[in-house]
Amino acid sequence: MTTVIVWFLTSATIIVIAGSMLTAFADAIAELTGLGRLIVGSVLLAAGTSLPELTVDIAAVRLGAVDLAAGDLLGSCLMNLFILALLDLTSRSRGKMLSRQSAAHALSGSVSIVMTAVVAFGLLTGPPFARYAVMGISLVAPLVLLTYLLGVRLVYLDQRIAVREFAEKEPDHAAPTTRMTLPTAIGGFAVCAIVILLVGPSMARSAEQLAEMTGLGDTFVGTTLVALCTSLPEFVSMLAALRIGALDLAIGNAFGSNAFNMVLFLPLDLATSEPLFSVVSMRHAITAIGAIIATQIVILGQLYQAERRIRGIEPDATLVIFIVVAVLATIHLIP
Repeated sequence: MTTVIVWFLTSATIIVIAGSMLTAFADAIAELTGLGRLIVGSVLLAAGTSLPELTVDIAAVRLGAVDLAAGDLLGSCLMNLFILALLDLTSRSRGKMLSRQSAAHALSGSVSIVMTAVVAFGLLTGPPFARYAVMGISLVAPLVLLTYLLGVRLVYLDQRIAVREFAEKEPDHAAPTTRMTLPTAIGGFAVCAIVILLVGPSMARSAEQLAEMTGLGDTFVGTTLVALCTSLPEFVSMLAALRIGALDLAIGNAFGSNAFNMVLFLPLDLATSEPLFSVVSMRHAITAIGAIIATQIVILGQLYQAERRIRGIEPDATLVIFIVVAVLATIHLIP
């Protein structure tokens, strides 16, 4: 068992290091292309930091651990929100992440809610709707992808309007400050992404072995241990974004990663021999509903600010942490 744990931690460490470097490259890409940190964080950085989920979960499905894979995707959504709330409580953020300053992210957060709701519907209706699968693919999986594409389009259009309005108000805004060239930023981002893709499967194999050795089960291990490890790039990326003052990158990474995680149900469905939503445990719907509630609380915290607050306490972030812990406890207790 010691060898398995060492291999698991080694794989996780490599993924964390590669994931942490993505932030600097993503910030440079956002500045050099003019796309802005929100759209780059919500799409490019989110996809990059979600690569561990893709590699780990496809490997898990091929090993027959379907619940481990589904638990990782939905558990990672909870972990991303947990990380966002935890960082919001730190002195480095000082409550700015769940505030009106980040209200522009309410749209991307709403997109992730809709996508998670579609997945929850698929989890609850999987077996009855299995007969309507096309070429072994659940109807829900392509619907999630379509929702994601429409959501990204909405976020892009919204940001284009915001950039135009900013340019009209600040015609003499500063030129790019990064010393990195665009080819260097794109190349560095690609190298880090490839490293994550290569190391991910080894972590999946060790996680499956840990699930068998501990007897905790694939659903719980996937929702907690694997989800925590595959969310480490998001944690490091968000922390690095806060250090350089890129709140948009941090929040966009959290919401964007959650949305991208839902898209990954499609490749998982393609990797299984039968419709994915007809074979996974319905217990995952609890995690999905918890992620929806926690995301909605984050959005409410961004849109509404109370005039009076208890000193040193961020109620929205605290409530998100409570919900995540409660959902994980429920998953563990339900047989």
